[in-house]
Amino acid sequence: MTRPLRISIAVATAAVAALALSSCASGSGNSADGTVTDGKLTIATGQPAYSPWVEDNKPQSGKGFESAVAYAVAKEMGYAKSDVVWKRSTFDSAIAPGPKDWDLNIQQFSIDAKRKKAVDMSSAYYTTTQAVVTTSGSKAVDDTTIDSLKKDAIGVATGSTSIASVKDTLGVTPQVFNSNDDAVLALKSGQIDAIVTDLPTAFYMAAAQLDDGTVSAQFPADDKGDQFGFVLPKGSELTSKVDKALQTLDDDGTLKQLQTKWLSSETNTPVLK
Repeated sequence: MTRPLRISIAVATAAVAALALSSCASGSGNSADGTVTDGKLTIATGQPAYSPWVEDNKPQSGKGFESAVAYAVAKEMGYAKSDVVWKRSTFDSAIAPGPKDWDLNIQQFSIDAKRKKAVDMSSAYYTTTQAVVTTSGSKAVDDTTIDSLKKDAIGVATGSTSIASVKDTLGVTPQVFNSNDDAVLALKSGQIDAIVTDLPTAFYMAAAQLDDGTVSAQFPADDKGDQFGFVLPKGSELTSKVDKALQTLDDDGTLKQLQTKWLSSETNTPVLK
């Protein structure tokens, strides 16, 4: 006679768990202000996070373009620097559907319609082009035209819009790696001839990750460019607030000032033709 009781307990337990999961999955947050922690704004970034986006892998310092933008947005939303909590997440988990333990995520997420089906994305805080990173000893070093570059072995990071850029601009399918770091290792070993990534990251790779690295060319910019936005949980109450904050920061020149401070002028890089 104990089996029905056990079944009832199991059903009740499952119902409670399902209710809890449903609550966590909601993009509205668990607090009065729509954040995961009342009175705090929890922002996630990658592990590690690289310059020029985050300096010295310390987003809490406010140094680096994305770290500085995050704090500027938080301030516009009414959060003091001391009320910002940083977490780490992988790129892929951030854009996957499901519950999140953070309010905002910033790590060079390109805004696209496919991602918006799984998560919310803010308006853009930065627009960039794609660029080609190679080494002085690579066969790709002098390939600054589309016709010549498409003959080289090109590497890109998984989940990046660089994949589509290579396919659309060069008409070839690149080799896809789990991360930019893995692509750098492949370039060092000669597995690939060049890497395609966003322009600021390309300059970081060339200067900090490759002994003889160089940014040989950048892709032609289209009308929209590659726009980076914050990722938020699907249906988040904060999405419109982040958009409003970014609009203010754009209107008053703050975003431009932060770009000038943290993203050095790299417009002299030749454009692929």
